[in-house]
Amino acid sequence: MDQASTLFLAISIMIIMAGMGLGLSLHDFKRVAENPKPVFIGLFNQIVLLPLVGFGLCLVFKPEPFIAIGMMMLVACPGGTSSNIIALLAKGDLPLSISLTAINSVVTIFTIPLIINFSFAYFGNEMESIQPPVGDIFKSLIAVIAVPLSIGMYIRKKAPKFAKKMESPVRNASALLLALVIIIILINQFDLFMANIGATLGILVSLSAVTMSLGYFTSKWMNLSLKQAITIAIESGIQNGTLTISLAVITIARPDLAIVAAIYGPIMYVMAILPVTLGIKNSKK
Repeated sequence: MDQASTLFLAISIMIIMAGMGLGLSLHDFKRVAENPKPVFIGLFNQIVLLPLVGFGLCLVFKPEPFIAIGMMMLVACPGGTSSNIIALLAKGDLPLSISLTAINSVVTIFTIPLIINFSFAYFGNEMESIQPPVGDIFKSLIAVIAVPLSIGMYIRKKAPKFAKKMESPVRNASALLLALVIIIILINQFDLFMANIGATLGILVSLSAVTMSLGYFTSKWMNLSLKQAITIAIESGIQNGTLTISLAVITIARPDLAIVAAIYGPIMYVMAILPVTLGIKNSKK
């Protein structure tokens, strides 16, 4: 990718994370102490089960190494604002969704470098001479997650009315930026995308189906409410593709690793139709 596209991507992810910060407060983190059970179940699904499912699917489908590594990068990332929007549409437990997004965004700053490092070591093959810059990944995550998120939360604390007013426009802008980022990636990697779209679609649809199902059934098994189960299903099956793209293109300088995340963007919204439909039906009862 050229420098202009890379700069646009960096600015886009920071705007998206700052927009998420506008909708967060310290109280969102305090909810863990108030009602820890659903948060712990959700985090277990996101941080433990999701990478295991991604790894298992890579072993089953045996995709090209760059697809496998891109897949593992995707499952390592948190849910982002998309999962909050879908939880809202599904009439789910929005405070739970926000809490999971906020906490997972912080936790994954430390887990993402570990998972990426493992992925390169296991699936590298012809790419084994290229080692992921773990230190640079950690610094990048601080820059694109922690700093913009903190700025958004600070604005909300100091100017709550302004933050409330800007939350919707920034969220809409984030969706537009995400679409533009995906288009740029697919244009720059069009030949590689067309050659591997079949295998990538299969593994990504399976990923969404399995992780959403796990999120739902583990929640019901632990006697959570239907609203909480739907929310955790969404949080388990919706990943931050923009952050994955940012890490692949900017930090690791391997745009081909971003193809999985670019294809995943539209797929996750299609797969989210089921929990949204279930949530809406439940709300009408």
